[in-house]
Amino acid sequence: MTDFALNGPPLEGDRVRLEPLDHRHAPDLAAAAGEDRASYGFTLVPDPAAIGPYIDAQLARAAAGRLAPYAQIDRASGRAVGTTAFWEPRLWPTTGRLRAVELGFTWLATSAQGTGLNVESKLLLFRHAFENWGAGRVDLHTDARNSRSRAAIEKVGARFEGVLRNWAPSSAPGEEGLLRDSAMYSIIAQEWPERRALLEERLARYRPGAGL
Repeated sequence: MTDFALNGPPLEGDRVRLEPLDHRHAPDLAAAAGEDRASYGFTLVPDPAAIGPYIDAQLARAAAGRLAPYAQIDRASGRAVGTTAFWEPRLWPTTGRLRAVELGFTWLATSAQGTGLNVESKLLLFRHAFENWGAGRVDLHTDARNSRSRAAIEKVGARFEGVLRNWAPSSAPGEEGLLRDSAMYSIIAQEWPERRALLEERLARYRPGAGL
């Protein structure tokens, strides 16, 4: 693959469908963001009234080739319950092929957390990056203080690589204009077959009749 362009196609699972983000998702996302926000302390989740500008900003990043944003659709209800994205692709300079990409801008409505949607969403994104795009690495990072997000990242099989100081703008309330320390994680291509099997095993626990 040459002349790589970061265009994320729709990705379909049993529980979640990842659709390219669009303003048609705004009403559902506003409702999702308006649920209990207690778990979002260090996570960038737009205010319900700011969903329109949030989508505009994501689409502008997409137009610049930096982002492939998705709405996460709960297939049981047909409603958008959060977002996620591929972003910051890194290419081989001589061939233009993808060598690494990051997952980010991920959030879910409180009612969708712990339901298996995040696990399946990550499975779909990792699988596409490694098996369709041929990525050698997929990155994830989060505020080093965000123990909830770090635990979720570790549960999908990403390896902790360390903390980079003052790495990214803080998303914590009251810290506008400040930089945060970021906990860095990754899965590399050599690990993917094992990680895929583990994710599929985890996802099976959420299916009807699995005893959960």
